[in-house]
Amino acid sequence: MSRKRPHHGNRRRGSGSRPKRARTLLTGTLRVVRPGLAQVETAEGTFAVARRGVREGMNGDEVQVSLVPMHGKGAEPVAYVQHVLQRAHQTFLGTYSLADPLGVVAPLDARMAHDFFVLPQDTSAERLGVREHDVVAVRILEYPTRSSAGVVTIERRVGSTTELDLNMEAVLASYDIATQFPDAALREAQEVSARVAEALRDDAGRKDLREVPCVTIDPADARDFDDAVGARCVDGGYEVDVHIADVSHYVRWDSSLDLEARARTCSVYLADRVVPMLPERLCNDVCSLRPGEDRLAMSVRLTLDERGQVTDGVVCTSAIRSDARLSYDEVDRVLDAGLADALSCPADERDRIVAMLKVLDEVAQLRLRRRAERGAIDFATVESKVVLDEAGEPVDVVMRKRTRATSLVEEAMLMANEFVAHLLAKRDVPCAYRVHEPPLPEDLAACLPVLRELGLAEGEDAARIATGDAHAIRQVLEACEGKDGAYLANALLLRAQRKAVYAPHNQGHYALGAPAYCHFTSPIRRYPDVLVHRALKWLAAGTMQTPEQREVAKLLPQICRTCSERERVADAASRASVNIKVAELFSKRIGERYGGIVVGCERFGLFVMLDEMGVEGLVSVRSLGDEWFAYDADRMTLTGSATGRTWRLGQRVAVEVRDVDVPKGRIDLALLNRH
Repeated sequence: MSRKRPHHGNRRRGSGSRPKRARTLLTGTLRVVRPGLAQVETAEGTFAVARRGVREGMNGDEVQVSLVPMHGKGAEPVAYVQHVLQRAHQTFLGTYSLADPLGVVAPLDARMAHDFFVLPQDTSAERLGVREHDVVAVRILEYPTRSSAGVVTIERRVGSTTELDLNMEAVLASYDIATQFPDAALREAQEVSARVAEALRDDAGRKDLREVPCVTIDPADARDFDDAVGARCVDGGYEVDVHIADVSHYVRWDSSLDLEARARTCSVYLADRVVPMLPERLCNDVCSLRPGEDRLAMSVRLTLDERGQVTDGVVCTSAIRSDARLSYDEVDRVLDAGLADALSCPADERDRIVAMLKVLDEVAQLRLRRRAERGAIDFATVESKVVLDEAGEPVDVVMRKRTRATSLVEEAMLMANEFVAHLLAKRDVPCAYRVHEPPLPEDLAACLPVLRELGLAEGEDAARIATGDAHAIRQVLEACEGKDGAYLANALLLRAQRKAVYAPHNQGHYALGAPAYCHFTSPIRRYPDVLVHRALKWLAAGTMQTPEQREVAKLLPQICRTCSERERVADAASRASVNIKVAELFSKRIGERYGGIVVGCERFGLFVMLDEMGVEGLVSVRSLGDEWFAYDADRMTLTGSATGRTWRLGQRVAVEVRDVDVPKGRIDLALLNRH
């Protein structure tokens, strides 16, 4: 019945009398999650789209929708697309095939639930040498309607199925990740050169720090180095230097490079590649703090007392020269085992660099204690990295863990970010602050029943957790560390947190316990950091009301929203790519058995994380047994109606790999012992 209502409403609209069930048309943006699941974001709110309500709409389109009420207490209305006002996409990637006399292009983006035709008179396939099953870039000539198919023309042959990883190409397409830079941006990038001596000559405020020791510390496979660190002991404490690539010196506001970076907002890290925010000329060359090369930077010098408390600091534009490019692994070998020979640096520099690393490590341990004292919350999360061979085939999965080397860098970056944010917030300078609001009381209260079962929230402690007391939450996480309930407690409390976002004004960072926070340390791969660098330069110059600054301030709210949205998209694409490569690896491990822990519980089954790898698979509810299982969303449990057996987060299980779906990045598991 509800499927007929939009048609009925449209037919009566404008007839002179208002029908009893007339619907207001709302305008919004269509977001297709996957075929059959979509929502529309309007000024009046976000509404689910009926299963067949997308019609000729496509992801990102500006549409008009009608709302149809649903039966049932508290049921939200659903939307039906009535008109497409503006198309979001004019091009897409797809696979080409023949259905003589037509060519057919099937989009790699699974959300585009339409095939498109290449008409017989269109010679683009022949002209470009396109063969059957090739991946092609096409331009849409006619969009599909309820009564006609879409029409495209081929603009570029991307490659064959043997040349490309179609599953990864589908990830790029499905998450709207641009892989080609516009010609104008590439031309600008090619014209850029470091010109360090020229910058020092023209900018009286730029400090020449090329003789001050510093190093970069990154993963072994990193190619762009946007931060370098240095430190020394001084009377009564320490000095720590954090040098960040001066990207804003080369990427000017409203230039072609800036507009493209503003649209991308961040680099995207997939399992087998990086899709950079900036062209390679900048991110891997001119702006990269490569060892032994003069580079422009934004530098923060912090003074700390013997307890690791920041007592003073300065920010300036600078020129630096990194002494060495170090990896986390070799720094850990120095700090944990004293293997100084592991460092990839000149022998005559080794002793000085080792001494500097030890100072940075000492500062990091002090900073961890200071952050704990102020209530910063560190959730125990797991990140898996797929190891690929030279052909891009997965050969292993390893878990990334926090080490002394990673903490050394992380704490230095956190200090720099906080100090910079404090400077800007004190003067109420508009820029892209990193904001994390406290969790809602009702979301925290929902965690309490399970925490009580675990013996982690009683009496006054429970009341403190419910009010969002960060110290109380941290105490819970520390109390359960290494115990059976650790994963469950972390998962519940993490789920209760709000997402960190970018905002044009400072509102503090709850999880870090920081009154002010921003991202300053990765301008090669994050656009908000570029905005922060520009704001610092304006503040130093005392010029806060130029036409450019007024334009930035005007656009800043939308830029922050876009950066927050694209960050979530980039994270989702990264996870999807890792899942695909993991599924590829496990396609060769069907029948193998593993120990694991239940890390997710849904109505349809259990998610199990395999030991030592951080890989997740699904145990479907059908494989748990022949009985009916009741799902408790509050406690995140499944309970068998006949046996009374309850499955919950944190339980240890033994599983067998039963099947994989590589394109969907899914691993199906079965429990070895259900009893």
